[in-house]
Amino acid sequence: MIVDTLLTWMVKPRLARLERIRTEPHAVQAELLQELLRSARHTDWGRQYGYADAFSARELAQRVPVSSYEQLYPWIERVLNGEEDVLWPGRVHWFAKSSGTTNARSKYIPVTAAALEDCHYRAGRDMVAVAQTLYPDAGVLRGKTLSLGGSLAPNHFRPDDAASRIGDVSAIIMQNLPAWAESRRTPPLDIALLGEWEEKLERMARHVLTENVVCLAGVPTWMIVLLRRVSELAGGAPVTEVWPHLRLFMHGAVAFGPYRELFRQLIPDERMRYLEIYNASEGYLAFQDQPDSQDLLLLLDHGVYYEFIPTEEAGREHPRTLTLEQVEIGPSYALVISTNAGLWRYQIGDTVRFTSLAPYRIRIAGRTKHFLNAFGEEVVVENAEAAVAAAAAATGALVREFTAAPIYFGAGAQSRGGHQWLIEFTQPPQDEARFGQVLDETLRQVNSDYDAKRYRDLALQPPVLTVAAPGTFERWLARRGKLGGQHKVPRLSNSRELLDELLAE
Repeated sequence: MIVDTLLTWMVKPRLARLERIRTEPHAVQAELLQELLRSARHTDWGRQYGYADAFSARELAQRVPVSSYEQLYPWIERVLNGEEDVLWPGRVHWFAKSSGTTNARSKYIPVTAAALEDCHYRAGRDMVAVAQTLYPDAGVLRGKTLSLGGSLAPNHFRPDDAASRIGDVSAIIMQNLPAWAESRRTPPLDIALLGEWEEKLERMARHVLTENVVCLAGVPTWMIVLLRRVSELAGGAPVTEVWPHLRLFMHGAVAFGPYRELFRQLIPDERMRYLEIYNASEGYLAFQDQPDSQDLLLLLDHGVYYEFIPTEEAGREHPRTLTLEQVEIGPSYALVISTNAGLWRYQIGDTVRFTSLAPYRIRIAGRTKHFLNAFGEEVVVENAEAAVAAAAAATGALVREFTAAPIYFGAGAQSRGGHQWLIEFTQPPQDEARFGQVLDETLRQVNSDYDAKRYRDLALQPPVLTVAAPGTFERWLARRGKLGGQHKVPRLSNSRELLDELLAE
């Protein structure tokens, strides 16, 4: 009875909001922008840029600069130190520590009470409503959701403030969940928020063995590790025997394609469903609202106002930005957001491309700093994920992790450029040469610039495949204190620094 009441309370109004996002997207975003400006008009930032005028989107682009993290950091540092009314009203207690690059400097993203409630939690509830509608037999609220997240630590910028914490956004979300939601989640917080990854993994696996887990939520790479340990503790039994009612995995942070076959082996049940989410440290931005689709519905009424930088403007000091009305299907855009966490015209570092304009649906193309373009080939993460998935499918391989970097002209006897792919397999390919061939062929199919550079091997040689020893990527992450949570190895890089470090492992 309680579950049925929850379903009625959650599903109907949320589906109505999502329908307005689909049918009135421009009105929704215009209203949200005015709400953000009104809320921040008395902050230091709002006073500097005249937010009391409640200006239009066009004036926003004229008045307020597009900012990178480094440019916005002097303001964020004040927030970290406890100043009030800097970027958003009040004092911020929570900060998401982002490690989306190999840069030694961590990013500290403010997470306000408004961002938690009206962005992360609102989108989470909407995602549950969509899942319940798409897959009513999944029973999302009739058991526990196994949440695999990060950890929290005191805010060292203000050591005297016991209420302020820094950590993974997943940990911040779990720490502040309302009681009804926390009661549907496992494991308990004293285990889920442990900072030491190996201990957390073991304690999580042992605790959830006897739970009625119906849904998984987390990053695929780390969920694989946990599920394997659960199976080991169950005497080698498949996950379907441990949790017979498991029906759904809500996943994010990395593309799911290369992992799909591995999850089918770990969870051999045709009733298992998978839904992708795009929940970044900066906000919950999109989720999959259609079955068997890679497209994500852009969330327009969740505390985030969107702008988009065309590829040709990327890297400029004052880039031209587009609003939703101006984007097109196909091109990649760098994402710019203004949010109820006080991030104003902030370059998040991700690139997206639109697959639909009615409604607005996107695919994540990659990171603005994570791509391969040493020779004009412009390979983005989306290309790489598709190529690795195709090569794995063609050769019966299961990929655990991978990264790629350039082989520059003149390196040793090298007379042509190329790419070196370091891949750690769970199940090696039946034919390594065939794996490399399909990888290359797929890249040529999905990327015309790469194909042009590969023509007759004139500029680029075929990809060089290097098989990593088991555990290589985890050891690299462990050395940097980045095991677990949302931490991941960058897929692509224009320098060899990361690849050479991994090869040294």
